[in-house]
Amino acid sequence: MWYWVKTPYIIKKIFRNQVWNIPTNEPEVYLTFDDGPTKGVTEKVLTILKKYNAKATFFCIGRNVVKNPDIFIRITNEGHSIGNHSMTHPMGWGKSKKMYLRDIEKAQKYINSNLFRPPYGKINIKSNKTLQKKYKIIMWDIVGGDFDENCSPKKVIENITLNLSKGSIIVLHDNLKFKEKMLSALPTVIENIQKKGFELKAIPFSPLK
Repeated sequence: MWYWVKTPYIIKKIFRNQVWNIPTNEPEVYLTFDDGPTKGVTEKVLTILKKYNAKATFFCIGRNVVKNPDIFIRITNEGHSIGNHSMTHPMGWGKSKKMYLRDIEKAQKYINSNLFRPPYGKINIKSNKTLQKKYKIIMWDIVGGDFDENCSPKKVIENITLNLSKGSIIVLHDNLKFKEKMLSALPTVIENIQKKGFELKAIPFSPLK
């Protein structure tokens, strides 16, 4: 499976209307989780984060918020931030603008946030300008690789630890498919980040209504 572990500067430059890093002069990085809230996974992530006094941002799928409202409430109650990751996780490429925007707006009823991350990192191009008016489109600087079947927990840790810089946005997944690898790597990821002198913070968000 091919992907960039560290998003190249030229990609960030071309797609400069999307957020790849959080501008800061402070030693801060931003851990993010896609696809939850997931029963049996997200709670464990929250427990680990609490142990290390770390904050994160959860890009939630609307249908999972409907299934697990208690976990969603726990995310915000424990000081983490939330973002819209669509209602049903549609691939943006090849979808109609109407369908794509409708799916995101449906999720917005349950996830009241001005942050949006496109599923698969592949935004619907026809919807981009419309979304920019309402949301900050949050991408990433570092890909952990927990979704890659050829990537071990050790490699996930290396991918993140070796590529850190001020303001890095890191992406992992709190879903059932990748839970074992992600949960295995997460404590060491956090420990290594903190040993390097970085604070783990949540991406600031604002309600839309």
